[in-house]
Amino acid sequence: MSGHARLEGREKVTGAARYADDRRPDGCVYACPVPATVARGTVTAIDTSAALADPRVLAVLTHLDAPRLAQAEDPTLAVLQSARVAYRGQYVALAVAESAEAAQQAAAQVGVEYAAEPHDVVLVADHPGVYAPAEANGGHPADRVRGDFEAAWAAAEARIDATYRTPPLHNHPMEPHAATAWWAGGRLTVHDSSQGTGEVQRALAALFGLERAQVLAVSEHVGGGFGCKGTPRPHVVLAAMAARVVGRPVRLALPRAQLAAVVGHRAPTVQRVRLAARADGRIEGLAQEILTRCSTLKEFVEQAAVPARVMYRSPASLTTHRVVRQDVPAPSWMRAPGEATGMFALESAMDELALACGLDPVELRLRNEPDTEPDSDRPFSSRHLTQCLREGARRFGWERRGPAGRAEGRLLVGTGVAASTYPVLIGPAAAEVRAEPDGTFVVRVNATDIGTGARTVLAVIAAEVLAVPLDRVRAEIGRSDLPRGGVAGGSSGTSSWGWAVHAAASGLARRLAEGVPVPPAGLSASADTRELVGRGTEFARHAFGAQFAQVQVDRDTGEVRLRRLLGVFAAGRILNPRTARSQLLGGMVMGASMALLEESTMDPEFGDHAERDLASYHVAVNADVPDVQAHWIEEEDLHVSPMGSKGIGEIGIVGTAAAVANAVHHATGVRVRELPIGARTLLGRLGEP
Repeated sequence: MSGHARLEGREKVTGAARYADDRRPDGCVYACPVPATVARGTVTAIDTSAALADPRVLAVLTHLDAPRLAQAEDPTLAVLQSARVAYRGQYVALAVAESAEAAQQAAAQVGVEYAAEPHDVVLVADHPGVYAPAEANGGHPADRVRGDFEAAWAAAEARIDATYRTPPLHNHPMEPHAATAWWAGGRLTVHDSSQGTGEVQRALAALFGLERAQVLAVSEHVGGGFGCKGTPRPHVVLAAMAARVVGRPVRLALPRAQLAAVVGHRAPTVQRVRLAARADGRIEGLAQEILTRCSTLKEFVEQAAVPARVMYRSPASLTTHRVVRQDVPAPSWMRAPGEATGMFALESAMDELALACGLDPVELRLRNEPDTEPDSDRPFSSRHLTQCLREGARRFGWERRGPAGRAEGRLLVGTGVAASTYPVLIGPAAAEVRAEPDGTFVVRVNATDIGTGARTVLAVIAAEVLAVPLDRVRAEIGRSDLPRGGVAGGSSGTSSWGWAVHAAASGLARRLAEGVPVPPAGLSASADTRELVGRGTEFARHAFGAQFAQVQVDRDTGEVRLRRLLGVFAAGRILNPRTARSQLLGGMVMGASMALLEESTMDPEFGDHAERDLASYHVAVNADVPDVQAHWIEEEDLHVSPMGSKGIGEIGIVGTAAAVANAVHHATGVRVRELPIGARTLLGRLGEP
């Protein structure tokens, strides 16, 4: 596999890379939050005397004495501002002490009394509070109607009408959320575990009544995010608040057990999918209707029906989102929000339609390939899904697949396929590229590397434009005082930051070619893509892929094991194959984990998620993914950006769960429409015809 190793690789493996929780400024003290123990109600009394009796404890902040914040754009950041409790685990106090152990002990000694109220945390289809939101996440219209679906349904020769369910899911990056904050001369500095320091800077400036230039947010190294670090979270506000109160730097690292409540999660969904088709499998009508939930604090509606507006030709289409406000933590982004959940249902239904029509599942998808984006009728900037399906089938050995799986003793073995898509998202960014007198170059942009290889690919872009070896380029990223960059999310980083770097490097290359000398302070060129990123939007811009899975199912225990997983993707020009492969493999592993292992269960009595650590919230490990391969189609899409690349961070997870579920059906004949798939969903059904 060609490509470049991560520029910061040595720093990470030697421990030289510094994360938010590694910062220890002089005089640093420690903070520990106190979570609410009721799911809904009001704090009626707080006793901090036992905690404050310890001389190591500097302060215990509550809603009674914490600094007042300006009105928060995001209500989840209005910490310690009110006695109201909106969900179990919401922070109601913060202990600050000389040591981490003292802070933890003090937090445990804070006595809180509540006037608890009945809570509502169970999502059911006939919930009286169901309503139609104005839009789903990403600004998508909640509902979209095209043609007459009911007429297509009535005239269909083949029909699929099935309901699919996904559970609540939690992100659980390896590095828990942490922040180290201090004030000096009216300025606030925070080292935060974040996917975007610009958003952290903006939020803190607004909350504390500062100019943005008075806040420096730093996220030089981040140990994973998957969306839960895509917006500022309560911990960074608490750290800044505590630092202001005690007049010393404060470090706050959240215990993993608290992450499930305060840093967002993927909300559960109930999805009804209806496919109306001709006998030859050609779809005449497609409907996907989503029910999900959000918190009482904040509306967030996972856009699970949106991929259905992109994938397949259908003269009639109905896609809707419905939501219930409940007494739960606020849902938020989790890797491929909308696409990951929505495509599990859609691609499972496509497998059911293939069976009903007596067609090979790959052939069914090829027959329903659209000429233009179905709902907008815009031409695709590029769409090579058919090549992904055919190349994946060739590499996987799909031609040897029979109509049913095979038995190997007590093991049932089967294969499945699913298609995937993810939108091309590009935001405006600015960058500076500087030539140094010693012949090296510096790339400066407020990008964030959450383990994706962003540093490396941005340096690769500059090196290619400047026609110099990569070892002569270094990248400065992860600080809010660098040229503006957006959040590392939505698979948008390379396209957004990279476009600005490409433009700045191009400008510098022209000046050097003109013979402009490099002065002792260096020669710089800057670029801002604010006026450029709107180009190409007359096209429908998406990445596509196809995932193939082989599973074995133990007919006696119901245990499902993944044998092989293969993906082929069309994601524009691959700028650094080495880190790109890593991203695609990581996405597919996360999709397999979603299919077979991951689940957060809601405890209806206490109103919180029962799994709060990596011992109970199971994620895939090496033994769960013995053979995973990622490949891609050669594609360069200049309608997207000057680099011709698309995002690759999330396309890998989309479709993978459906491919695994379809493989389980092929092996066992049992259609599982609820994740995760395992003994609970299969035992007692394996003897069914």
